[in-house]
Amino acid sequence: MAPRANWKGFLRLSLVTCPVALYPATSDSEKISFNQLNRQTGHRIKYLKVDANTGDEVPNEDIVKGYQLEKDQFIEVTKEELEEIALESTRTIEIDEFVDRSDIDPRYLIRPYYVRPDGKVGHDAFAVIRETIREMDKVAIGRVVLTNREHIIALEPMDKGLVGTLLRYPYEVRSEQEYFDEIQDVKVTKDMLDLARHIVNQKAGRFDPEKFEDHYETALVDLINQKRAGKTIRPKERPKGENVVDLMQALRKSVGIAAAEAKIETKAAPKKTAKKPRKAAAGQKEMLMPIAGKKPVKETAAKKPAAGRQRKSA
Repeated sequence: MAPRANWKGFLRLSLVTCPVALYPATSDSEKISFNQLNRQTGHRIKYLKVDANTGDEVPNEDIVKGYQLEKDQFIEVTKEELEEIALESTRTIEIDEFVDRSDIDPRYLIRPYYVRPDGKVGHDAFAVIRETIREMDKVAIGRVVLTNREHIIALEPMDKGLVGTLLRYPYEVRSEQEYFDEIQDVKVTKDMLDLARHIVNQKAGRFDPEKFEDHYETALVDLINQKRAGKTIRPKERPKGENVVDLMQALRKSVGIAAAEAKIETKAAPKKTAKKPRKAAAGQKEMLMPIAGKKPVKETAAKKPAAGRQRKSA
């Protein structure tokens, strides 16, 4: 089942309007998460909303927003007052302009959403807007209100829908100068650049996210399975960094390593099969806790996942 829409309203290009819905394009729900426990009892920690001065718990209906002017002095703002300043972008994404994708600094990107028509009407208008953006090879820039704040949104066609990426405002992006000013000016020789280019050429490829494994997530699965099996966890020796004394020597050595790795990858490249991997049951972490109502998995089932295997959800 698709997740619930984060926003519903209208997409408008001049006089062309259609109802649309925004859905989160990414999710962290499949990552392993931890609860905080009381070490003495093993019980979960519960957070309460309490008055900072009296220590009394405050019910949700008595909690209002407040802007701090100075210590212990706040301006209260009610939900009704916030609704009074509702902007047009609360219900409508108005396309203001079209820009080249290369014009958008990566630092301004926040998170992506899938945009699709909402309901059975407006598909024609949606298709006109989508195909216009695609034909012009541009990115449409508009505004939308999410979580009570107005955001810039960049719209791009993807298949039959649109991807809308929220963008930061200039005041939210830190200047690079305070970080880069102290970097020393170093003259890089042609020989060094030639060796470095050679390494790059040997490692050149196309970005394929399926090739990458979340090694930390895999290590967490292994850790939890070992603890379930009652095994003793022993700390591993951390690798020690080596000081680079001769940069040219390090580059030459890297060229040889890159060439060897490229040769190994070419030989070991597995053939793709049409068989699809089995999906895990909804809400279950692969190789972790058993599905509710079933008997616990035996210790032999707690195996370390194979390198490169992707954990999927239903």
